[in-house]
Amino acid sequence: MSTAGAAVRIIGAGPTGALLAILLQRRGHVVELYESRADPRTAAAESGRSINLALADRGIHALQIAGVFRDLEAAMLPMRGRLIHHQEGGTSLQPYGQRANELIFSISRHQLNRTLIEVAARQPGVTIHFEHRLEAADFEAATALIRDLRQERLISVPMRPLLAADGAGSRMRRGLIARHLIDADETDLDHGYKELSIPPDAAGHHAMAADALHIWPRGEHMLIALPNADGTFTATLFMPKRGRLSFESLNTGAAIEAFIAQSFPDVRALMPDCVAELQDHPVGSLGTVTAAPWHHRGMTALIGDAAHAIVPFHGQGMNCCFEDCAAFDAGMGRHTSWEDLFAEFGAQRKPDTDAIAAMALDNYLEMRERVAHPKFQLQQALSLELERRFPQRFIPRYSMVMFHHEIPYRVALERGAIQAQLLAELTAGAVSRIEDVDFDRAAREIRATLAPLS
Repeated sequence: MSTAGAAVRIIGAGPTGALLAILLQRRGHVVELYESRADPRTAAAESGRSINLALADRGIHALQIAGVFRDLEAAMLPMRGRLIHHQEGGTSLQPYGQRANELIFSISRHQLNRTLIEVAARQPGVTIHFEHRLEAADFEAATALIRDLRQERLISVPMRPLLAADGAGSRMRRGLIARHLIDADETDLDHGYKELSIPPDAAGHHAMAADALHIWPRGEHMLIALPNADGTFTATLFMPKRGRLSFESLNTGAAIEAFIAQSFPDVRALMPDCVAELQDHPVGSLGTVTAAPWHHRGMTALIGDAAHAIVPFHGQGMNCCFEDCAAFDAGMGRHTSWEDLFAEFGAQRKPDTDAIAAMALDNYLEMRERVAHPKFQLQQALSLELERRFPQRFIPRYSMVMFHHEIPYRVALERGAIQAQLLAELTAGAVSRIEDVDFDRAAREIRATLAPLS
């Protein structure tokens, strides 16, 4: 079957599904988009269940391809680095990069999704059905059953093709697993999260620096805060679900007060509702999803979190999903059958999504623990200096991931491992200042182990 101009169904109208619909429409397709939740243009944002999103180069690149980046620019707040709040008091800024454009942008998940829905809904040939949930898929008949939750009726739709952008808990993925058509693994982290709020100050301004991601690293737990355009911050507490110090142990107001006073004394006065929020908000789950293959014949393909959900600690979940959309769009220009397109898309993207899943888990240890260590700070400063001296060969792994969409995730992982070993060797022993580093040795090692990046 030719892909040109065909009708396409998408399950899930979150950011991934909405962006995919826009790209498909630009390719000349008629798009039917089904979403189980209410229309975000009229419904309030969910409270306590979502992590504020960080938009970086990969996501921005995909939005630019779709022609929707300018619709979102006003809602984006630039962050130039991590502002570390130390246990003993005081703060220190760790810049994300060293160039003016090496910024990460905070954006409300609700605002992002609502804007993409608004853009998609304006396109001729795109129809969005809210409160419509995938119930089942018949892979022999190539049809799917969609339940209209408002009228309690079932609708049968063809699956040639039906694209599943229905998130980490994807019903389509689980349907494919149940029929033994794909293999998948869902690994939950033993840590969870709760969302807290930091309101504006008395003048209506941000109560802390608004151009940074704030982090309170405390070893087995951490608090982060991202700025919002309305003067608030979205704060998120990550910690074990169970154990001596965990969400389970924070079971009274007194226990919560004591914990906040011990771990985050400098921010307690800025979070007047934190005790109630920690008592009332559910514990959010964190986990990694892998699957293979991502498709079944030319009927259906998984995309975004439905295929490869990751933990949020590298700020790449949404960016990775948007990069999926850009890769899928590029593939449409090369293939005349859905089956060939699906096969290439999965083969191309899976090595990269496996790589970012691994880096996201590693970044959790970095954020909650390593960022506060002097040796880490020395290696970070050295990493930026080596980039200045050898810009074609040495780019910090974090920068490759966040600021270089042209470098695949798998390449960032591979080169990052080589660079981490080099940084450890150059800062071993008595080296405690960047001036003590043997840069002649660094030059030899970099030229020997890191080929120039094209």
